[in-house]
Amino acid sequence: MLVVRYSQTGQLDAVVESLLAPLQADPKVEVHVETLRPEPSYPFPWSFFSFLDAFPESAHMAPPALAPLSLHGDEHFDLVILPYQVWFLAPSLPVTAFLKHPITRRLLKGKPVVTVVACRNMWLLAQEKMKSLLGAVDARLIDNVVLTDPGPTLATFITTPRWLLSGKKSGFWGLPPAGLSDTQVRGARRFGLALRDALHEGREQGSQPLLHGLVAVRVEPRLYFSEKTGTRSFFLWGKLLRAVGAPGSARRRPLLLLYVAFLVTMIVTLVPASLALQALLRPALQGRLNRIRTQFELPSGSADHRMAQYE
Repeated sequence: MLVVRYSQTGQLDAVVESLLAPLQADPKVEVHVETLRPEPSYPFPWSFFSFLDAFPESAHMAPPALAPLSLHGDEHFDLVILPYQVWFLAPSLPVTAFLKHPITRRLLKGKPVVTVVACRNMWLLAQEKMKSLLGAVDARLIDNVVLTDPGPTLATFITTPRWLLSGKKSGFWGLPPAGLSDTQVRGARRFGLALRDALHEGREQGSQPLLHGLVAVRVEPRLYFSEKTGTRSFFLWGKLLRAVGAPGSARRRPLLLLYVAFLVTMIVTLVPASLALQALLRPALQGRLNRIRTQFELPSGSADHRMAQYE
C-alpha cells in the first residue's frame, strides 16, 4: 500500500498516523510512506506575504518542484492513500505536484485511491479538482474521508489564519481552538481498521467504497455557493498576479495587498449574505441543496451503520 503525504502544520500528519496505525501494526500489510518535499519548502508558520503568494499558483494548480521521490514508477501497490490539505479552495501545491509528476501515471494507473482531507470547512471544489487530477492519471477514486474544523464558520475565518500566520491554535477572546479536535484525529483510526479488513478480503479490487457506513464525510451544501464565488475570485486574481511576476516577486506585493482588502470585504459581506439568503429561500433551494449533498458525499457517504464495528 502506498501513502503519499505532505503536512505543513502537522495536523494532517496526525490524522494519517492515526489512520495508518492499524495497517502498520498488521504484518500482512506492507505500507510505503512517501513524504513530499517541495523545493523551496513552504514555511510554517507562514509569513503574511508567503501565505498570500501561494494563492495564484494554488488556484491555477501550477505546482512547485519536488525533491526526488524514492519511487521509480514501476512499483506495484494494491491501494493508494492520498491525504491532502486544501489551499485556497484547491489541493495543496505539493500534492498537486505529485499528481502531475512524470512517474505518477505509471504508479496510479488503474489503482484504487482513498483521498483524506483535513481542512477548515470548504473542500467541495477542491475535491472536484482532485477528481480531475486523478482522472488524468487513470486512477480510481474509491473512497473519500473529510475531517473539518468543528468551529463555527465565521469564527474559523479568524482562528485559522491566526494559526497559519502565528502557529497558535489555542482559543482566544471566546473563540474556539483552530483545527481538528483530538477526538476527530483519534477517530481516524476506524478508517485504517476498515481498510485493513478490506485488504485482507481483496475488496480493494472491486468498485465499491471500502469506508461506507463510517461517517466518512458530511457535506454542508450551503457553503457550495460561497466556494463557487471564492474559486472564481482566486482564479481571476491569480491570473493577474501570475502575469505580474513569478512566486516571490516583489512586484506581486501591491496587488496582493489590494486583493487582501477585496477578500476581507467579500468574507464579511458576501459569505454572511449568501448564508442568510439561503436561509430565507430554504424551501425553494432545498431540492438543489439535497442534490449537492448527495453529489459530494460520494463515494463513501455519511451513513453510520458500521460505526459500532470499528469503535
